[in-house]
Amino acid sequence: MTNGARTLLALACALALGAPRAAAQTDDLRAARTMGRPEAPVTMYIISDFECPFCGDFARTKFPILEREYIATGKIKVVFVNMPLSQIHPNAEPAAEAAMCAARQNKFWPMHNLLFRYQDKWASLPEPASFFLALGDSIGANRQELSTCMETAATRAIVKADYDGAVRSGAHSTPSFYIEGGLMAGDQPIADFRTVLDSIYQARTAPAKPAR
Repeated sequence: MTNGARTLLALACALALGAPRAAAQTDDLRAARTMGRPEAPVTMYIISDFECPFCGDFARTKFPILEREYIATGKIKVVFVNMPLSQIHPNAEPAAEAAMCAARQNKFWPMHNLLFRYQDKWASLPEPASFFLALGDSIGANRQELSTCMETAATRAIVKADYDGAVRSGAHSTPSFYIEGGLMAGDQPIADFRTVLDSIYQARTAPAKPAR
């Protein structure tokens, strides 16, 4: 196990009680951006910025592995939390709002995937709204509803609540991950994710020891 994995494991195994405030401040769109079985014993909150290149690498290369090995098998569920770092990523907040507008149509995860897949195409655009609408078209979103939602900034309050909650919870960079109360920061190797998730899953599902 790497030193990084040991540190992450110690943090994750702290098991602070209760859900992170970053997730607690979401509204009914939380269900649309949660992936996995409701009864999964482990919950991971992905704190991310759609324009962040490290977030993009995680989403494109590691998240599919976690989806296959942990989400599809019922071991964990994940909740996406927006943390757009607008000071360095000017299109991150519009992208987050577009993703949450797609979530209103229950199309968050398809939009999530395309935003990261085409990150290098829209990140430098002076006005990315048209590109986001085109992505919405490709996933079958209602264009008028998506456009109106984006134009009126209807999901801006949700994105801001996510950001504020993430900061209060101790996240300072993206991507960051809350796993049962422990903070795991950075686009870590997949082996480190496996170490942390396997350890917590085993602890959560181990048979109770009989009382003496």
